[in-house]
Amino acid sequence: MRKSLRWALSLSVLIGTVGSTGVATAADTETDSAAVVDSQSTSTDIKDRILAIPGMSLIEEKPYAGYRYFVLDYVQPIDHHRPWAGTFKQRISVLHKDTSRPTVFRTSGYGLSTTPSRSEPTRIIDGNQVSMEYRFFTPSRPQPADWSKLDIWQAASDQHRIYTALKSIYGQNWLSTGASKGGMTATYYERFYPRDMDGVVAYVAPNDVVNKEDSAYDRFFETVGTKDCRDRLNNMQREALVRREPLEKKYKAWAESEGATFNTVGSLDKAYEAVVLDFVWGFWQYYGENVCDQIPDAATASDDTVYETIDAYSGWSAYTDQGLEYYTPYYYQAATELGAPTIKQPHLDGLSRYGYQPAGNFVPREIPMKFKPWVMRDVDDWVRKNANQMLFVYGGNDPWGSEPFHLGKGARDSYVYYAPGANHGANVAGLVESERENATARILAWAGVSAPAVRAAQPLAAFDARIDAVVDEDATREHGLRP
Repeated sequence: MRKSLRWALSLSVLIGTVGSTGVATAADTETDSAAVVDSQSTSTDIKDRILAIPGMSLIEEKPYAGYRYFVLDYVQPIDHHRPWAGTFKQRISVLHKDTSRPTVFRTSGYGLSTTPSRSEPTRIIDGNQVSMEYRFFTPSRPQPADWSKLDIWQAASDQHRIYTALKSIYGQNWLSTGASKGGMTATYYERFYPRDMDGVVAYVAPNDVVNKEDSAYDRFFETVGTKDCRDRLNNMQREALVRREPLEKKYKAWAESEGATFNTVGSLDKAYEAVVLDFVWGFWQYYGENVCDQIPDAATASDDTVYETIDAYSGWSAYTDQGLEYYTPYYYQAATELGAPTIKQPHLDGLSRYGYQPAGNFVPREIPMKFKPWVMRDVDDWVRKNANQMLFVYGGNDPWGSEPFHLGKGARDSYVYYAPGANHGANVAGLVESERENATARILAWAGVSAPAVRAAQPLAAFDARIDAVVDEDATREHGLRP
């Protein structure tokens, strides 16, 4: 096992005290968690054991063959630096298989899907899975919302407390995972709490070290796919701006019929252009060369065809107030810590009025924001020097892989792999054979499974389309430029 030393409590929780009202705080909940082991002896039912954890409450249990699935609330401090100063309820789910099996800690970096599903590492190790809703995504949002408490350290500390609470029940090895912003989240968790997990599997996780330097994305769009496909996409995107006036009339009619508004972004015109500028990016993020022939010829396409094609790959609702509301926590983080890409798109010269708009444009104006450029530099430096048992998987044709995590001389038993031709859905199964076998073997080894299984380098659980092909609820909303 990689980490022989486990910290039971974070420093911020150790200094917690009872609030002035005498009501038990989240700090007390954490401090009391050591007593859970004794209380568990009174019942062997997994639900009872989980609900014996102070601060844990059941929302619902859903049946699924071979598992038990619980959606839960867990009381968390609003501020892990000051755990006595208020709490909120954070949703998590537990896909329980057996306490003798290893456990995967998964987050999308967004909300929580309450449909039972298995991440790829969970299937590979045939284990349990704990999933967490990222703080400030509703309903896991403190009230009133102090947005200064939304940062990557606070979110990593949420994960640390959940892990600490459940480790007494799920005592075997743990791996963290996530895709896109979830992969970023797994990486940040490892940076701040490197003794918690026995391995990290981060999928398609962008690493925007210098927010103002995005030339890697420009190089990607100059070379991805064939020239014919790139030209077809660029021409359609350009045509949508050439025909801005008639197409904005259609957009306005749609917005009025839907009750859609544009207060956050500022105007229908800004929203219209933002959607159009996402078109090429959205195509490569979620589709690829194999469907390029389905993009109509822009020169002969009707207004309706151009409008509908942009909608199919970008989504006209993306930059409405209603479309942005759910993603406010992401855009806030992009504007304060994560950074966001900007690309030049020279084929739109003379037609684009606003260019790629900064992430802060998509956050309500009453929420204060200040960018902290040192945060991503710190994470990048830490990964290069300290990555230990970490796997990064990217798609060869995914724009988000243009700025990946890199491993330096200090990295140990860690890997960065690209799935050829894959988009933002890249996974271990899509790697070339030698890399797929090594990645699978390392995931199994980090999970602490038997040596013969590691040598076989095959997933321990068979693919189940009902639970392994579930579309995450965030993916169904994935229009707009978001990882």
